Amino acid sequence: MFGPRWYQAEAIDAVIDFLLNHDGNPLVAMPTGTGKSLVIAGLIYSARLRYPGTKCMMLTHVKELVSQNANALYSVDPFAPIGICSAGLNRKETNMPISYGSVQSVVGCVEEFGFVDILFIDEVQMLSPKEGTRYQIVIAALLRANPKLRIVGLSATIFRLGQGYITEGDLFDVVVYDLTGVEPFNRLVVEGYLAPLIPRSTQTTFDLTGVKMSGGDYVQSQLQAAVDKNDITYAAVDEMMTLGADRRAWLVFATGIEHAKNIAEMMSARGIECEAVHSKMTGKERDELIAAFKRGDLQAVINNNVLTTGFDYPAIDLIGVLRPTMSASLWVQMLGRGTRPCEGKTNCQVLDFARNTLKLGPINDPVIPSKPGQKRKGVAPVKTCPHCGTFNHTRAPFCVGCGAEFTFTVGIQAQAGTEELIRGEQPVFEEIKVDRVLYTKHEKRERTPTLRVNYICGLRMFSKWVPLQHPMPACNMARHWWNQRTTTPPPETIDAALLAIGTLEKPRAIRVITNRRYPEIVGEIFERPWTKGTVS
Repeated sequence: MFGPRWYQAEAIDAVIDFLLNHDGNPLVAMPTGTGKSLVIAGLIYSARLRYPGTKCMMLTHVKELVSQNANALYSVDPFAPIGICSAGLNRKETNMPISYGSVQSVVGCVEEFGFVDILFIDEVQMLSPKEGTRYQIVIAALLRANPKLRIVGLSATIFRLGQGYITEGDLFDVVVYDLTGVEPFNRLVVEGYLAPLIPRSTQTTFDLTGVKMSGGDYVQSQLQAAVDKNDITYAAVDEMMTLGADRRAWLVFATGIEHAKNIAEMMSARGIECEAVHSKMTGKERDELIAAFKRGDLQAVINNNVLTTGFDYPAIDLIGVLRPTMSASLWVQMLGRGTRPCEGKTNCQVLDFARNTLKLGPINDPVIPSKPGQKRKGVAPVKTCPHCGTFNHTRAPFCVGCGAEFTFTVGIQAQAGTEELIRGEQPVFEEIKVDRVLYTKHEKRERTPTLRVNYICGLRMFSKWVPLQHPMPACNMARHWWNQRTTTPPPETIDAALLAIGTLEKPRAIRVITNRRYPEIVGEIFERPWTKGTVS
């Protein structure tokens, strides 16, 4: 039986609430490895449970994600009436109530699907705003069949190079749930849902002088020519062997196909069982090599534009980055290959030979690409641990690599940048017993009132403000908070809420981040027989 994690349940509730109470199309931002496929499955299951005739479609861009998403729904509903449309999976089924497909396959037969109520797009950052692209053709056809079509987008990176945030386009209206920021991301690490990334400095780097830009990123042919040099590749392989000696599963990102082959050849010559995986291989060849990697027959795979989005192998504990890029989305997706937790894995070491972190920032606080004509924003300086060579943010009190306390004077590099891969001091959580809860109306002059919730915990009091009267998306989150504590419908005003507080369930305890100037409540723990989790 499907039992969603606390954040998956929150994401499902946030989308349902938006679809039922608001016009427009919502976005959900969740880090790689947190189970977006199960969120989609929960949404489809809930929609069809409420309205059995609902017809749903899930689209993405690679066959692996089509398969993962369909299997996730089967785990929720083993008898779900699913049709698959994916040439890579050798299936074309267009007449089922629930369709899972790759956009490359669906675009050629979209008219056959007819009327669709809800379209889910996984890895929505792949959707180009330009007319005539595959996603746009599919969406236009579905809108002709159903002008009231609702579209739900999900991704770990809700921004695109040359566009900025996806909500700045014409299709999506609001981010209804976001776990990709500094604090929620770090919470997921602390609670064990994500594995930490440990960045190590490297002696080897690349000279990109003369490499031109096109479309906001490096020109591919010039970039490979600048990076794919035998002496540099040999030095990088040597460093990976030294720094990754205790790592069992390596994923290396190369700049081009020939670069990937050369890296693999040099690794093999040094005794590393490895293979290059690239787009010129047949699908069968790639699948066989990936299967060998997952079995443990290969210690490393070197890839170019293949194993980013859609590649799921939690055991990866070393990422070698020999692929410079200016795409924050691509950078976050590369890093995300190492954040899945796995038995026997405590963290993932990242060797950033490309120095992408200096330009693009950490995984939970990347430099968001600007829209055309806007000036690019800078990022923070860095310091290096003198004991282990790990990169850290200048504010970090302890090294994320070896735990050493920083007592030395920080040397700030001339170039603005950051070389931490998960930003910020890790939060300290404390579970505190709640004795009673007091509710009051919190008003400030000329501001919208909120519901102030005071948790009395012995001699201490912790407060939370619930913005039930605020506009979206704050109101959406407040309604979600209310629905988790009572079956009484969310009130429209704070005065109405105070009349209904007797229906609100009292939590047994609260979960608080205590190592801050102002402690932050991040969840409540209830005595419920069907869950041991925390709700926020």
